[in-house]
Amino acid sequence: MVIVEDDPALLSALKFSLEAEGYEVHAFSDQTDLFNRRAVCLGASCLIIDYRLAPLNGLQLYALMEGGWGVGAPAVLVTSDPDEGCRRDAARLGVKIVEKPLLTDDLSRQVADLVAAR
Repeated sequence: MVIVEDDPALLSALKFSLEAEGYEVHAFSDQTDLFNRRAVCLGASCLIIDYRLAPLNGLQLYALMEGGWGVGAPAVLVTSDPDEGCRRDAARLGVKIVEKPLLTDDLSRQVADLVAAR
């Protein structure tokens, strides 16, 4: 599992929660660190990506990971207020959306469903 989230407290909480559920988690607080270690993404069972990242937003990052890097893992996009364009682009890419504030049960259910479907 790979998490890309720029909020340190949320990143830590997500990592802890998912590891407690038995997942191996690689957590990244910025895209530079992710780009330098992108090989870990190839074996990921699921990607959890914050939408409001820079320089690429979460959907742009997922498109790069999927198309350019060959990552085949399903993804969950985490965002506080997805507008219609975000929802449309996420649907086009096959990315699930979980809205902030996060309820860990909702995220856990989405992740479990995506991992089981692989």
